[in-house]
Amino acid sequence: MMSKIDEELAERAYKGKISKEDALLLLNTDPFELFRFADDLRYEVVGDIATYVVNRNINFTNRCIGRCGFCAFKDNNGYILTNKEILEKVEEAFKAGATEVCIQGGLLPNAGIELYTGILESVKEEYPSIHIHAFSPMEVYHAARTSELSIKQVLYELKKSGLGTMPGTAAEILCDHVRKELCPGKLLTAEWIDVVSSAHKAGIRTTATMMYGHIESWKDRIEHMMILRDLQENTGGFTEFVPLPFMPYNNPIGKRMIEEGRYATTGMDDLKVYALSRIIFYRSINNIQASWVKLGKKLAQVALYCGANDLGGTLMEESISAAAGATNGTSISAQELEWLIKGANRIPKQRTTLYEIDKTENSSLNNHPREAGNAVFYS
Repeated sequence: MMSKIDEELAERAYKGKISKEDALLLLNTDPFELFRFADDLRYEVVGDIATYVVNRNINFTNRCIGRCGFCAFKDNNGYILTNKEILEKVEEAFKAGATEVCIQGGLLPNAGIELYTGILESVKEEYPSIHIHAFSPMEVYHAARTSELSIKQVLYELKKSGLGTMPGTAAEILCDHVRKELCPGKLLTAEWIDVVSSAHKAGIRTTATMMYGHIESWKDRIEHMMILRDLQENTGGFTEFVPLPFMPYNNPIGKRMIEEGRYATTGMDDLKVYALSRIIFYRSINNIQASWVKLGKKLAQVALYCGANDLGGTLMEESISAAAGATNGTSISAQELEWLIKGANRIPKQRTTLYEIDKTENSSLNNHPREAGNAVFYS
């Protein structure tokens, strides 16, 4: 194990030119040297600001025709929310000060574009100021197939109906040999890239995610991140990268792992993922989000010293991770998020979906603004 990071490798990192081989070498570095290096790069990009968003998750159905081996949320006899029920949840979020609602659901048979545009239009009509962050690339792909439309046509209709941004979920691991076993029937790597790059070209920005800790290798994780880096360099459409540790309970893949004596990831592996992602994305994706739902609040706080600069959202409800065994809660207040951030000696700032920061937030800190990517940060 290398005790320190090679100077030439570090120089390539500063230039945004880390290779797959470099990334693998970094994994053989002393972990705390890796974390320190990632933390230094985090400071170079965003300073000591750590952000969060006040939002609400709304899963409009847990029915799904998919065959993903990691899913504990699917129930073919489950629920489907009406638009009225969705609006009731949006109203609760709006009254609680949410600036964003994140709307996703399972894949319903024969669900055409009208299902998705209907949800968007009903929300926008009642709450025109709220940002709608909705529908995964798989949902867009599904709507295109069932409606016999092109991806571009579906994205056009969604944007016209009020879609603001898209979650970059359904990515899992962008390696087809992994996807073949993990999520058969789901869109292939090239198809995911096509949907996301088409969204970016249509002016719909997305997050980028990676669900790791199941059947993939470190090489697969690095390949995934390199694909995202290349895509970002071509489109500039990613707002953030969100590593998502696999939850191994109540699903077929997780059951098999536990029988083999494996329990997804360790905390050290999680922190290495955050550090490596900061180093790989240093020149391309400014924001690295630590999921408090997946990691737990305390480890998410530690991730702020390993490259992360965002703690995600208040959520208000979270069904998918909870179904797979997550025990860290489904809702958190803005006050508690700020407490966690301050406890990590960072400066908390509430942000929008696009990482814009309200200049009136925490104005008593009297900090000076500097530009960092697409948002105005304060340091």
